[in-house]
Amino acid sequence: MSRSEPVPSLGKVVVVGGCGFLGSHIVSLIVKRHPETQVEVLDLRTTSNRNASPNVSYHDGDITDATAMKNIFSHIRPDAVIHTASPHVWLKPEIHDQVNVQGTKNLLKAAQDAGVKAFVYTSSASVILPATGDLNNADERWPLVTGAAQPEYYTTTKAYAETYVLEANRTPETFLTCAIRPAGIFGEGDVQLLPRIVGAYRKGQTKFQVGDNTNMFDFTYVGNVAHGHLLAVIALLRTHKMLPTTPLDTERVDGEAFFITNGEPTYFWDFARAVWHEAGDRLPLSKVWHLHEEVAWTIGTILEWAFWVVGKKPNLTRDQVRYSTMKKYHNIDKARRRLGYSPIVSLHEGIKRGVSYILEQDEKEAQKKGQ
Repeated sequence: MSRSEPVPSLGKVVVVGGCGFLGSHIVSLIVKRHPETQVEVLDLRTTSNRNASPNVSYHDGDITDATAMKNIFSHIRPDAVIHTASPHVWLKPEIHDQVNVQGTKNLLKAAQDAGVKAFVYTSSASVILPATGDLNNADERWPLVTGAAQPEYYTTTKAYAETYVLEANRTPETFLTCAIRPAGIFGEGDVQLLPRIVGAYRKGQTKFQVGDNTNMFDFTYVGNVAHGHLLAVIALLRTHKMLPTTPLDTERVDGEAFFITNGEPTYFWDFARAVWHEAGDRLPLSKVWHLHEEVAWTIGTILEWAFWVVGKKPNLTRDQVRYSTMKKYHNIDKARRRLGYSPIVSLHEGIKRGVSYILEQDEKEAQKKGQ
């Protein structure tokens, strides 16, 4: 079967975290592209982002509960699993350990015992991000960064989970795994990136810019990330049909990690200003104040200390300064070659869709309050 041929059914697919931002987009894409697939959504709570298709079923479950996962998987007997579940980055370290690490181990064991063929894990492009320095056209040969060298404990646990997933490949021989590393996800239903950028516009903060805007950065539309996940599932299922044959190293998908981006690295503040423009901002660049990185870092340090005293978070932090001035973009040639990946929605179109969604939701909320 060639990559271009339609695949009406992927069998039974469990989408873990399928009521979340990325997970719900994956569910919708499966329903659209593979209409005969039986989709089983597993999430901690399944009350939001539900798909109306009769081929989608919902299961409440906590992935940190190994017994519950074993029971659910033995009942469903899925062909493939897409594991997108992950806690918010700002939660306590023990939550990241429980969900990202132990939860992933529980899912792997349940999947292996249930005879799952394909297991795709949503990792993060930041698993190779060092505490200092930039990522210039980084590819999958770059080493994972964990522990003290990794600035975010959340990302350390994502790297650990990715490692467990890839090590589980072909154990047993019929169990195939891979990891997808998306960078800077945004789009409809986004609760982090776009809402914060639009929020800055509404607070009148578009007149400020940290750094000289010469740093290239990867932002990825959620539909492209969902697309990458489905290509990975199809590739693993295709490999499974060929067992016990092992693909050539240059073609192999199982046991591998893949960066997924829009393939359009852009200057950091250009992205922010494109979002602001869609939200209604018309501030000319001549009115923008440029704050030097070192000055911003000092201000962020002072503000963090001052706000820590009163138990609040300031509008400017050192992490924000770092992310808005660093170079962070990736090479997706491996995904193009082995998965047949190519972005299906441009950065510009993705921004339009994402901001439009936020404005529509705000209008609905305003109408509710006015009733």
